[in-house]
Amino acid sequence: MISGLFEIMMLLCFAAAWPLSICRSLVSKTSKGKSVTFLIILIIGYIMGILNKFASNDVNYVLIFYIINIMLVGTDTVLWFRNNHLDKKRDAKKMQLQ
Repeated sequence: MISGLFEIMMLLCFAAAWPLSICRSLVSKTSKGKSVTFLIILIIGYIMGILNKFASNDVNYVLIFYIINIMLVGTDTVLWFRNNHLDKKRDAKKMQLQ
């Protein structure tokens, strides 16, 4: 029981940073300074945590916190792709003006 609480605290600490990152992605409208590889590695890490829950037959309420984290990182990843597309459009427009 106590180990589940520590696991939740870990996941909450990780989740605390994502709303700010998502807001920055929405406001800045650029993918510059963010690594999509890093975001994908995080998603894979959370998936591995979920798979570990099933493999160790320890599926409990902590699973919800893994899912919340995947959703937050997934949102930031989708925004990265949107912002990368916007970056390419801006770059193409600059090239046309030159």
